[in-house]
Parts: sequence; C-alpha cells; structure tokens
Amino acid sequence: MELGRGIVFVLALWAPASALAQEPKVDPWASVRFLEGAWQGTTTGQAGEGTVTRSYEFVLGGRYLHERNVSTYPPQEKNKKGERHEHWSFISHDRARKVLVLRQFHVEGFVNQYVLAAPIPASTKLVFESESFENFSSKWRARETYEIVSPDEFTETFELAPPEKEFSVYGKNHFKRVRS
Repeated sequence: MELGRGIVFVLALWAPASALAQEPKVDPWASVRFLEGAWQGTTTGQAGEGTVTRSYEFVLGGRYLHERNVSTYPPQEKNKKGERHEHWSFISHDRARKVLVLRQFHVEGFVNQYVLAAPIPASTKLVFESESFENFSSKWRARETYEIVSPDEFTETFELAPPEKEFSVYGKNHFKRVRS
C-alpha cells in the first residue's frame, strides 16, 4: 500500500515537469519582428500631407527594436511653412509584465511611453496604448495602431484624446518596405 502511494506521488511530481518541458519557447518579439528593415510612405493628418521614411533594427544584442522616423510636410494650405518631424523609438520587452513597451523620443522634447495591448489571435492589428508622457500632460491619452496589410506593407494610426474626451485621429502613415 505504501509503495502504491509513493509511485502516485512520484508520478504527480513528474507529470507537470514533463508537460512544461514540452511547451515551445515563445518569442516575445514575434508580433513586431516584421517591422525590421527600411520603410517609406505617405503621411496625412493635422500637419498636412507629406512623406515619411522609417527604419527598424534590433540593437544592443537584440534586446531593443530601434525605430528612426522622419516625416516631411512641404508648405501647403494646411501647413503654410511646412514641417520636418523626427522621432526615435525603442521597443523593449518588459519581462516582469510580459509585455512590449514602446518609448518614443520626439524632436520637440516629448517622450511618450506605450504598452502593447494584448494581441488578438490571428489579428493583423497591434495597438500600443499610452502609459505616461514626459514634458506633456499625463492627463491626455495616446494610441498607436499598426495594421499589417502584408509582410511588406503596414499602416500606422496615431490618435490623441484630451482629458475626459474620446480619441481622434491626429495622423496616419502608410508604409511600404524598401527593397535593397
């Protein structure tokens, strides 16, 4: 009788360990890995219409995905002087929260921090929602939505919401991959 209980105890300990050993390792970068490379496209929104170039590369031993962005708006009715906007971003994997965090550093001095909302299985959308702002009121909210059109094309929609108001689109970019 004692031997039977001992075998059941050993099997109970062994079963969960073997089940864990068979689980595939999850790539925390899987949802954004398609971004790696050079992109160009068009931009439209409150600053007017223009062109945009962007690149993404894994840096510092693959621990961060670094984005470099330049949007150029020529002089136009909506923006008489025209404008050149630059920002850099870093996406990191927060292991404690098991989530991707996007930090954008804008030429105007703003730093926006977003967290990736839980991806919907089989969805072509990634939604980053603001957590905090530096040099801007944290009462505002922002949202970056990436919609994957194909492996070589995506759109990005940037939305802002003033305190206690709904989101409205500030700008939209349409990117196509640049081939070497």
